[in-house]
Amino acid sequence: MRISDYIEQSLSNLRKKKLRTFLTTFGVVIGIGALVSMFAFGKGMQKNFTDTFSELELFNYVGVYARSLNNRGHRGPDHSRAQKETSKAAPVLDDAFLLSLAKIEGVEWALPEIRFPALIKLADEEEFSLIQVLPADLCQAGFVKLRAGDFYASDEEKSLIISDSLLRRLKIKKTEDAIGREIELSTLTVDFSLSNLKNIISFLKGTGLPFSKQNYTFTIVGIIERMGMTGPMPVRSDVFIPHGTSRTMKKISITSVSDIFQSMKPSQGYSAIGIKLSSPKYVEPVKDRMEDMGFETFAMLDQLEEIKTGFRFLDLFLFAVGMIGISVAALGIINTMVMSILERYKEIGIMKAVGASDKDVKKIFFFESGVIGFLGGVFGLVLGWVVSNIINLIINSVATQQGVPRMSYFRFPWWLCLGAIAFSILISLLAGIYPTLRAARVDPVVALRHD
Repeated sequence: MRISDYIEQSLSNLRKKKLRTFLTTFGVVIGIGALVSMFAFGKGMQKNFTDTFSELELFNYVGVYARSLNNRGHRGPDHSRAQKETSKAAPVLDDAFLLSLAKIEGVEWALPEIRFPALIKLADEEEFSLIQVLPADLCQAGFVKLRAGDFYASDEEKSLIISDSLLRRLKIKKTEDAIGREIELSTLTVDFSLSNLKNIISFLKGTGLPFSKQNYTFTIVGIIERMGMTGPMPVRSDVFIPHGTSRTMKKISITSVSDIFQSMKPSQGYSAIGIKLSSPKYVEPVKDRMEDMGFETFAMLDQLEEIKTGFRFLDLFLFAVGMIGISVAALGIINTMVMSILERYKEIGIMKAVGASDKDVKKIFFFESGVIGFLGGVFGLVLGWVVSNIINLIINSVATQQGVPRMSYFRFPWWLCLGAIAFSILISLLAGIYPTLRAARVDPVVALRHD
């Protein structure tokens, strides 16, 4: 028999039991659809992650941290000596150090990572948020994307840029109406001065904290297009203020825990500095240079392999969950094929009596299993694509209301589409092994006597 004859015979046999064939195939469709959707979600999240980091050039970023963090965790008899040597070798992370970084090959710019908490008040509404300090030149260079308004013109302005999601939490319905309005920022500092004696006494009694509060008034000049990864530093912030203005504010920076204690002392430089490089190829040389000077460094590029490993585990988990549906579908195929053998017992005997070999019988049932797998794979792929797009539409509808930009959470690469169909056929063929072997063992004499 030719291959076309096997296919024709298989389709003819499957059409005789339309309902059973439909239910069996539908089980494969659901299993493959679930598996494809889960894989597509994992690949979509991975692509969104890497594309966002590449677009924001986060792989070109190196964080440099002061020695108070660098020496943390070093213990032993040589700890004091090593600390003294590091103290001599490592310069302070101050403005002079920032200027020296500009002379290093590959460095585009460097800025201190200054973030501090503040209570934000607009009209009668209040919200707690994290404030990010951003120099005016970087702001105007497109560090953040604006939905409305403009950037602040200088580092000495008492102006700020705010996210539209924070404005909504402050009960501002039309975010454009916030441009030009005054907003109040309230910051805290650790204060052990005699003027704060009441709070100090409460602190010693365990009933309060030695903090003092300062209020500052700013003007809203711009509204951020989106929140989250808004620039080359991995920072989530709703508010940006000029660098020069932040210097005049009393505040507690939360770049590190040591900042809380340094806030009570004269300025000893920044606790962290972010360096933007022109290319990822400069990451390792710059890191080595900073570490030789006694600093601790962090680069997102170093975490890339760990992140990829995390996504591999996610793919394995999603595959394991999807295989539950595939296993159920495989049992359905086995059941269908075994029932088909019992119903066609006499037919198999006739085929063998007129010269059909065991191999011919096996091929007929293998082709029937393969057809079920092929149809299940194709329609399962379609089902997975349709369901994924519906879910993607719902997620984006909810996300846009929260100020999050639209994106595709599912990705269907060509290898996933072809692989889904091939995998469906493979599972169906494996499920058809037992029924096929059973059909080949049918004794034609016994079969012809069978009623």
